[in-house]
Amino acid sequence: MRFSICNEMFKGWDWRDLCECIGKHGYDGVEIAPYTFADDIRSLDEKDRMKIRTESDLAGIRIVGLHWLLVSPEGLSCTSPSADVRKAASDYLLELTRLCFDLGGEVMVFGSPKQRTIPMDGGRDVAVQRLCETLQPSVLMAEKNGITICLEPLPKEETDFINTLEEAGELTMRFDSSAVKTILDVKSAGAEDHTTPELIKRYASIIKHVHANDTNRKGPGFGETDFVPIFAALKDVKYDGWVSVEVFDYTPDPETIARESMRYMKGSLHPEIKN
Repeated sequence: MRFSICNEMFKGWDWRDLCECIGKHGYDGVEIAPYTFADDIRSLDEKDRMKIRTESDLAGIRIVGLHWLLVSPEGLSCTSPSADVRKAASDYLLELTRLCFDLGGEVMVFGSPKQRTIPMDGGRDVAVQRLCETLQPSVLMAEKNGITICLEPLPKEETDFINTLEEAGELTMRFDSSAVKTILDVKSAGAEDHTTPELIKRYASIIKHVHANDTNRKGPGFGETDFVPIFAALKDVKYDGWVSVEVFDYTPDPETIARESMRYMKGSLHPEIKN
């Protein structure tokens, strides 16, 4: 397992300073929310992209990939009744796949709950068909460039479409592509009927990425979620991907969250070693 952290909580930080900070606290990678660099990433030219990648490399930090894919520009949706809106979303996802490749990323986490809701003009089957059609061009590009698109299950209070790992797994089979897998988000897994370790063992073959957070939406170790059995299950299934800290409550401050989350995760990964 390799540890990374999502960048959006470091709002206002210089990119190089951010990378050096997380490296200091033991992270090997960073996961980027594209909207933190540009409302529309098509405005980032080759020079901009090279600068982002070079500065992270100089700090010894790998860019893991992208998440929060469709937060901006406004108005995108993969399941909209409007074919024009879906085409715009499909085109933007294709640009995001190019950005991921340019930055050296290997995963794209498709969460974006508001951009994938079940449409008013159809049920779940319509949503599945439209999502697959919208993502297909990006899937083909991802296949050619060693990128995995991870469909992220999210709780019902966040979206009405793709709420469980079972649903995500069914969708991965629809694509029939090695470039489409799913992600274990610890917070979201806490809303499922099975324990997180059980989910890991059941869906190990399609889990390509992990988001580490507490069910209270804070960082690992900032709540009641016990990561010892979670990491034990990941080790049991020989998971060797990234574990990326993603939080939604940025208190007390980004550096404290980064430092203490890492301290807790290392302790949970090796509970036999006493601090």
